[in-house]
Amino acid sequence: MNLSAIRTLFLGIFLVTSFASYSQNESSALEETLLEENEKENKFDPKSMIMHHVKDAYGFHIIDIGEKKYSISLPIILWTDNGLTTFMSSAFDHDYYGNVVVESNGGKFVNYKEKIYQLNPGEDTLVKGEDGYPANTTKPLDISITKNVFMMWVSMLVLFLIFIGAARKYKKSENFIPKGIASFVEPLVLFIRDEVAIPMIGEKKYARYMPYLLTVFFFIWLNNIFGLIPIINGANLTGNIAFTLTMATFTFIITTFSGNKSYWKHIFWMPGVPVPMKIFLMPIEIVGMFTKPISLMIRLFANITAGHIIILALMSLIFIFNTVAIAPVSVAFSLFIIVIEIVVTAIQAYIFTILSALYFGMATEEHEHH
Repeated sequence: MNLSAIRTLFLGIFLVTSFASYSQNESSALEETLLEENEKENKFDPKSMIMHHVKDAYGFHIIDIGEKKYSISLPIILWTDNGLTTFMSSAFDHDYYGNVVVESNGGKFVNYKEKIYQLNPGEDTLVKGEDGYPANTTKPLDISITKNVFMMWVSMLVLFLIFIGAARKYKKSENFIPKGIASFVEPLVLFIRDEVAIPMIGEKKYARYMPYLLTVFFFIWLNNIFGLIPIINGANLTGNIAFTLTMATFTFIITTFSGNKSYWKHIFWMPGVPVPMKIFLMPIEIVGMFTKPISLMIRLFANITAGHIIILALMSLIFIFNTVAIAPVSVAFSLFIIVIEIVVTAIQAYIFTILSALYFGMATEEHEHH
């Protein structure tokens, strides 16, 4: 593992985060469907609570103590008719239903279900239409640093420190014997090379894809783990379909540009079969080109999001039954699912990586026709 491969690894991470961060705040894992009346009446609404926690947000909600809510605020960055507008998410005072109006740079803004809206000129309060969504607002260009974007940057920094530290350990060691953090990184890198890249792509062509495969594996795995940390409110990055779409798109682009003559021939004019079958198979193969990245996108998104929902649903049983008697069962099952989720974090990263390698191998395989 040389320094050039490490630089390429982090270049890939940077490209992934740059492409995904723009659309991150516009997409969410699931859309909140219940209104805020239950919250006002102090009723526990498990569906609303779960949807709120799996969605992206403008800050990290840490804990509630009595009526006091503690959170980590993140910057709101908007582009409006008045130009660049910035303020901290704490200005909304933990309001998610448009009740708090923030005035900044000549505009008035509300946070409605973790989306920022600007009130029309002359309006002082949010008015919702028949569909339950803001009616007297416009949508500014939102490039805010949400908790998912922030955790992407954190994961980049963590990976940077890990791999630079491993490279320094190799440089200082005798005969490149791994020590310290390098002894943890090397088996994983060798595993991706020997058990994923070489079997799927082949010994002659695997090396050019190693930086991307390493990026995908470590980046997804680390963000899966971050999603299980309660104190950061489970930043559900890999459970955000905008993120998984971006990762799958990169795999699709690399596969498409890697395709050799034989690959395209098998898609558009299948050799060795009668002409009528060629005409029949061609649209199926073309559709298959797009179903592969779509399956990558949905698989990662669905598995990670489902894990979060199950854990939150089990914990909600305590408040649904409104008794501590159910707490031992609820906590026990939640801990069991969390243990499974820890394993799933690595499994899902591995599946995404090995399927990406498989698609690369299919695109570069040389076929012999007799």
